[in-house]
Amino acid sequence: MSQSIQISAEVPDDLAGQRLDLVAAELFPDYSRSRLQSWIKQGELTVNGSSAKPKEKVIGGETLAICAQMMADQSWEPQAIDLDVIHEDEHILLVNKPQGLVVHPAAGNRDSTLLNALLHHAPGLGALPRAGIVHRIDKDTTGLLVVAKTLKAHHSLVSQLQEKTAFREYEAIVCGVMTGGGKVDQPIGRHPTQRTRQAVVHSGGKAAVTHYRLLERFRAHTHIRVQLETGRTHQIRVHMAHIQYPLLGDPVYGGRLRIPKGASAELIEALRQFKRQALHARKLGFEHPESGEYQEWEVALPEDFSTMLSILRDDAARG
Repeated sequence: MSQSIQISAEVPDDLAGQRLDLVAAELFPDYSRSRLQSWIKQGELTVNGSSAKPKEKVIGGETLAICAQMMADQSWEPQAIDLDVIHEDEHILLVNKPQGLVVHPAAGNRDSTLLNALLHHAPGLGALPRAGIVHRIDKDTTGLLVVAKTLKAHHSLVSQLQEKTAFREYEAIVCGVMTGGGKVDQPIGRHPTQRTRQAVVHSGGKAAVTHYRLLERFRAHTHIRVQLETGRTHQIRVHMAHIQYPLLGDPVYGGRLRIPKGASAELIEALRQFKRQALHARKLGFEHPESGEYQEWEVALPEDFSTMLSILRDDAARG
């Protein structure tokens, strides 16, 4: 499968004297500058029907035309894996990712990922970078992910995520009883000694900001709502652990299992059986890449998360 792109535009006089690649970026803002440069070099973006170099200057009045084919990447295998599709149109696809599903193939997870499932569901995604996946959530985190179905949508969504205009809201259960909401503004980078982990790193870390507010407090846990300003790897998990409120069930950042004093047998069993971080991507909002209209989607908490909340409420009611 491939995607065909055929568009053209006339160079206005006020852009005369500028480099071709910079002018192309002005006239075709739906595509990244690196993609446009690649098309120029390959002769798929022409000037008055002729090939040119990215650094060549325009004089005004020329017709820039793109006639390109985005070919499918053959290195990933489509696989028939059920998807919970929340919304789909010609430009975007939103899925509610279940626990245990890896988003993208990597060492140790070469197949049976969301990407493999997407290629089976919509084969044309193979012509897009990472099959249209523009952001990720961890294997055992549940909830909303948006996937681009066109190159224009891909560029728009990536830009919104980078410019922090997309809205992402999560719900989590943390260990410990919080007294109020707040903000964590701490840089995140790779752990200095444990290379598979992330950590708050002040030297060389990337800016990371997490907002959280209380929804419900229990005897030894707190149900919170979290909003991301940035999207660093494991950001919520790292930030909550950093302020001494690690996510319930987090196998990497949560530390040893904590059983509250006086916990019922039901709660003890539930805590021991909850083997994943209690984190759910509940809301996702952004400007639709085609219409420009802001849209927002929300998915309910998964069953294991809701059940844990019910058990924690029962335990709190017993005092």
